[in-house]
Amino acid sequence: GMEVICSGKITTFSGQSRYQIIIDEIELAGQGALLKKLEERRQKFLEEGLFKSENKKNIPFLPETIGVITSSSGAVINDILHRVKDRFPMKIYLWSVSVQGENASKEISNAIDGFNDYKKLNGLKKPDLIIVARGGGSLEDLWAFNEEIVIRSVFNSNIPIISAIGHETDTTLIDFVSDLRAPTPTAAAEKAVPVLNDLRIKMLELSSRLQNSFKNKLNLNHEKLEYLTRVLGAQDEIIVNKSQKLDFFLKDLENSFNDILYENQNKISQI
Repeated sequence: GMEVICSGKITTFSGQSRYQIIIDEIELAGQGALLKKLEERRQKFLEEGLFKSENKKNIPFLPETIGVITSSSGAVINDILHRVKDRFPMKIYLWSVSVQGENASKEISNAIDGFNDYKKLNGLKKPDLIIVARGGGSLEDLWAFNEEIVIRSVFNSNIPIISAIGHETDTTLIDFVSDLRAPTPTAAAEKAVPVLNDLRIKMLELSSRLQNSFKNKLNLNHEKLEYLTRVLGAQDEIIVNKSQKLDFFLKDLENSFNDILYENQNKISQI
């Protein structure tokens, strides 16, 4: 099923209207050539360590702002906006780029670098997360996301990146180097933010557990205090008993001191 380009000599069978080609060189053409080039690049980046898991950054649990790199005219940006709005509404910055064609890879790379160099302006801040997305297409349509300039920008990004290129069965090199791969742009939005209502329910649950735990601890300490009070007796009685013992001790101390003083006075008199 591969498309190939063959170079060689054409010969004929004598006495038959049949031709054959004796091939000197053969090479992949069309999608086959792209697949070969794709595999060569994949091996190159793999050997450089660009795909290693230890180089991947953690996706923030709740980003304040999200930067989206995609075409402003496609359905992808609308899918992401609607999904984020349904789950946890927040600020989204769109960096519109061409997602296929001759200039696509350079525009995508510039967008990634641009978000990383983003300066605070008019109350805007650098995004906490970047989503690079586009809809499905052929290998040729998605080729911009296999270009080295894009792969390098993703690897060098200080901002975590989610890739969402094509359909679930589509795979591009950006999926290997990004910090997280989403099968679709909608799935990328789901991985980017939690569900606000779920968080509210969880907070209520934790608050209830905290209050119950505090009450239980308070009741337990109260029971311990009552038990210790019964064992030790009334506080006034304890103080009185200790006070009496102190009085006896002081009296004994005074008597002992007087005896010692009297004895020493006698010794002095004798001397």
